Amino acid sequence: MNYLIYLLLFLSMLSSFGQQNSIQNEFNIIIEKIGDLDGDGIGEKVAVYEIKDSTKYGNLRELWIFRNKNGKWIKWIKTNNVTRKSTGGEVISDTLEEIEIKNNVLSIHFYGGTNWKWVYTDKYKFQNNQFELIGYTHSNFKTCDYWDYLDFNLLTGKIILKTGYENCEKQNQKRYTEEIETFYHKGVKVTLQKRKEKEIKIVSPNGKTIYLF
Repeated sequence: MNYLIYLLLFLSMLSSFGQQNSIQNEFNIIIEKIGDLDGDGIGEKVAVYEIKDSTKYGNLRELWIFRNKNGKWIKWIKTNNVTRKSTGGEVISDTLEEIEIKNNVLSIHFYGGTNWKWVYTDKYKFQNNQFELIGYTHSNFKTCDYWDYLDFNLLTGKIILKTGYENCEKQNQKRYTEEIETFYHKGVKVTLQKRKEKEIKIVSPNGKTIYLF
């Protein structure tokens, strides 16, 4: 009986290793993070894989989420609608900066640009039996010129817009002007698996147009 139990455990481990090895042979692992995403006290694994299919903006990427079932990583969710391609058409070779899991929230950070730089972060939470976008921040800037900042809380609908101009006429002497607009826009629903399927456009009461890139 003990021999049979050990044999079954060995075959289970071998199967899990074979599955993981197959994934590694087919894809290039970019990032892996482990943390509790569904609030059950058991960590999930989030991985970004770069697949061999290429475009003029680099290789395609997929985000996978695995659940731990009896010591084995079982694929739960897969999507290519979240991560950008390996270059994104930017001078910065890799625009995927970081992935974080904190307080059951998955945050994905991006950074890119040339003379004009941009950064943005998507925040997802598992609710209503799916991963929904609950927060989005975006900033676009050029040193000694212009910058803007957007903070959108999709749970409350609160949007904070900041724009500013930076004048660097003299060394170590900068002058700033800043405008802030706060308003509410409720009802925007975006899921992890359909993040890039459609353009999301919002016009503020002051006539400023913003997009969820």
